[in-house]
Amino acid sequence: MNVSLLQHLAMNIEETASIILFGIGFTILLLHPNLVKKIMGMNIMDTATYLFLAAKGYITGRAVPIVVDGVQDVEAYINPVPSGLVLTGIVVSVSTTALMLALVVRLYERYHSLDLDEILILAKEEEEQI
Repeated sequence: MNVSLLQHLAMNIEETASIILFGIGFTILLLHPNLVKKIMGMNIMDTATYLFLAAKGYITGRAVPIVVDGVQDVEAYINPVPSGLVLTGIVVSVSTTALMLALVVRLYERYHSLDLDEILILAKEEEEQI
């Protein structure tokens, strides 16, 4: 590897970590047949996205956008939009995870398995019997 590339990765450690986490989550989502592990992979991907947004929204030397001591200059504060997106994303992620887990419970009750391939085979057999 090039030394400048390593220096660049070290300088942007949050972005690098978020890309690695996203890759791990995506790999889990694609390769594991277990539905609970797929949900975990999706949550890891969500977390990586939040880390990336938070890292991009932070500016060294600036404060949170709360007016203190009468300072109203825009240059004194960070951009609040990425923080708002992260908070909104967390709420959506928790809701989506709850829905997915509820569906997994229903699938387990019906097919007695968490393996997606096995569930698909059982569903096709069930469909052919009808």
